[in-house]
Amino acid sequence: MAFGRLSSRPLDAPMSDINVTPLVDVMLVLLVIFMVTAPLLTSAIRLDLPQSEGGESAAVAASVVLVVDAQGTLYLNDQAVTAEALRAHLSELARRNPLTELELRADASVPYGQVVEAMGLAQKAGLTRIGFVAQLKAP
Repeated sequence: MAFGRLSSRPLDAPMSDINVTPLVDVMLVLLVIFMVTAPLLTSAIRLDLPQSEGGESAAVAASVVLVVDAQGTLYLNDQAVTAEALRAHLSELARRNPLTELELRADASVPYGQVVEAMGLAQKAGLTRIGFVAQLKAP
């Protein structure tokens, strides 16, 4: 190659393949976002659960969640119910499967008497397996 001369070699053809690396990067970021936010969407009812030093609860095949919020409203599986409707639902659940576990979530500010009333409704309906849900204390 001499001074002032351009190379006579032909130029490379433009690349016609799709670069999938940015697409994979975006998909992995979205996957991480969904993995982080999915556990936060498990319950729509905000509670201030009492804290305990106990261990994690074991998984049970059949369970329902009964929530007593700070105002004393009852929720069965995130749907507001009256005491009479709750009794009917729990009786039906106990009739279908007497080993169904009731997960009782009560706000820390709820009077103990209301929690006992909810437990009594469950026991009268025939559900004897009642688990209390609490948050673990921060170390």
